[in-house]
Amino acid sequence: MRTMQSPPSAQSAQPAPSAQSVPRGGPSASRGGTRKPPALDGATAAGAAGSAGSAGAAPVPERVTAEDRRVFEAASMYYAQAETMEVIARHLGCSRSTVSRLLARARREGVVRIELSRPGGTGGLEARFGTEFGVRAHIVPVREGTTEIHRLQQVAAVAASRFVELVGELAQTAAGGGEPEGAGSTPGLVVGAAWGTTMSEVAAALPARRVPGLTIVQLNGASDPVHEGPSAGQMLSLMGESLGARTIGFPVPAFFDRAATRRAMWQERSIKRVLSVAAAARLAVFGVGTLETGTGALPSQVYAGGHLTRSDLATARREGVVGDVCTVLLRGDGTWSDIDLNARATGPTPVRLAGIPRRLCVVAGTGKAGACFAALRARVATDLIVDDATARAVLSLSQRKETP
Repeated sequence: MRTMQSPPSAQSAQPAPSAQSVPRGGPSASRGGTRKPPALDGATAAGAAGSAGSAGAAPVPERVTAEDRRVFEAASMYYAQAETMEVIARHLGCSRSTVSRLLARARREGVVRIELSRPGGTGGLEARFGTEFGVRAHIVPVREGTTEIHRLQQVAAVAASRFVELVGELAQTAAGGGEPEGAGSTPGLVVGAAWGTTMSEVAAALPARRVPGLTIVQLNGASDPVHEGPSAGQMLSLMGESLGARTIGFPVPAFFDRAATRRAMWQERSIKRVLSVAAAARLAVFGVGTLETGTGALPSQVYAGGHLTRSDLATARREGVVGDVCTVLLRGDGTWSDIDLNARATGPTPVRLAGIPRRLCVVAGTGKAGACFAALRARVATDLIVDDATARAVLSLSQRKETP
């Protein structure tokens, strides 16, 4: 279903100068003057800003420009009225590339929201993940022969959309007084986010969707890497800007050099404050890191970013570590509690994660299949977004483990 939210003013737009660039991935123009209506559930356009709002909807902007109205008009004609891009271009007095840009902006800013309903309900792969691991899985089809970066971007785009949906659902529950007692003193919805390559891509793919009262807290430390990589601060900033959220960083390393230092830091009031906010989270979002090399997987920042020494990495391999979730190291069977390095880790353990009702795990690339399998065995996730090739690799690992 495609649903559109109207701009605050119903006045018709005057043509504005066309933009100088065309966004990547904009819809291609169709030939002729008639376009076949979308084969989805339909589209609805709200008549005015007041009637379009629902709990958690974006507030009315202070100033609506002619360009804002053109975005809505183009989206309405394309998605609700099934007009071609050629017809829309003539109506608006602009080029088809400008129409493409307007439609891309409409999707990016939440003017139009696209929902897909899989025929026949949950597919075979999703059902197997539910049966074997107890997770709600969404399998992302990615074309064969693609690059690992493109695979990650495709999965991140789907994950960003699902993440925003979950935030909206949980925010409505919080606003309606549906939070359980003891959920914490932080008002509104609290979301915990881990950092890393995958989460940086998810943050970059988030649509603009303001959620009142939202707080996003960093789940694991990330400071002082030896090598530069995706920044936890940048990830939080992107999330905060896209969702209108208050953000809280976690100013500690991914791993302390000594376990005693971690124990001492956990007694500091400033650290206790961050941990108390994280304990109130109703949703967590995170990826998985892999210790494997030479598999074609994109580098996991926990291992490539200098957070662990060569000696630490050698120790991890000797202990059977295959990857991590929130910088807590996991063996291939999902065990973690007796791994010495975890006494220095700053992320939430699988036991602590299990206290968060919804836990969205995002995985892209077959090189992460072993780490993903370990994470699922550790029961860290309630929801999983994964590409189809990696999903099949994970299920293959599961089948081999069960075979005597």
